[in-house]
Amino acid sequence: MEEQQHAHILVVDDEDRIRRLLRMYLEREGYEIEEAEDGESALEKALEGDYDLILLDLMLPGMDGIEVCRRLREEKATPVIMLTARGEEMNRVEGFEAGTDDYVVKPFSPREVVHRIKAVLRRSSATAFLSPEPEMHNVIVFPELVIDHDAHEVRAGEQSVSLTPKEYELLHYLARSPDKVFSREDLLRDVWQYEFFGDLRTVDTHIKRLREKLSRASEHAAEMIKTVWGVGYKLEVPKG
Repeated sequence: MEEQQHAHILVVDDEDRIRRLLRMYLEREGYEIEEAEDGESALEKALEGDYDLILLDLMLPGMDGIEVCRRLREEKATPVIMLTARGEEMNRVEGFEAGTDDYVVKPFSPREVVHRIKAVLRRSSATAFLSPEPEMHNVIVFPELVIDHDAHEVRAGEQSVSLTPKEYELLHYLARSPDKVFSREDLLRDVWQYEFFGDLRTVDTHIKRLREKLSRASEHAAEMIKTVWGVGYKLEVPKG
């Protein structure tokens, strides 16, 4: 995992004290850190630079973190972890709808931030080839949908589909067990790997975004992701 330790991270927060604290801990882990103190400069850096992850405060002067993430997602799938204050549950839901991959609640433990960053980097398309767990079947093929896990590439119809790390992981998880129904709680536990304390809408939001992206390339691929009302979701393989 040595390459992961050299990941390039953009830390965005309007409080200099928090930026210094995060820089100290993250540089200690071997990460290369850049900083931004407002939404406008953060978006400019994120679009022009080549970052492996962005640590983004939700409440920023001018353009807030949600808008930064929303605009970033129009052009890039760079992993984003949002920093939010307690009591901002609706803002966190908005953040997931905008394309955030994870969030950390303030006041936070720097060790928790490091743990979340490592988890997201492991799942990200930019560093997935570093995963030490070999996949026995690295390419999953369905009619209209191909998932190449070695390359972390998804093709729907004849087109490549750009997904965020979390969207990709959710699709891959469903595709590994076609026709099996997973509850939202199952997906939160197994895909997100920790409890979200009732934020089940997180799953719904990611499913919605996943369908939208697939449908731009192939309606048939998007229609494979089925809602099982009152239970959860499954990836249904077309019959015949």
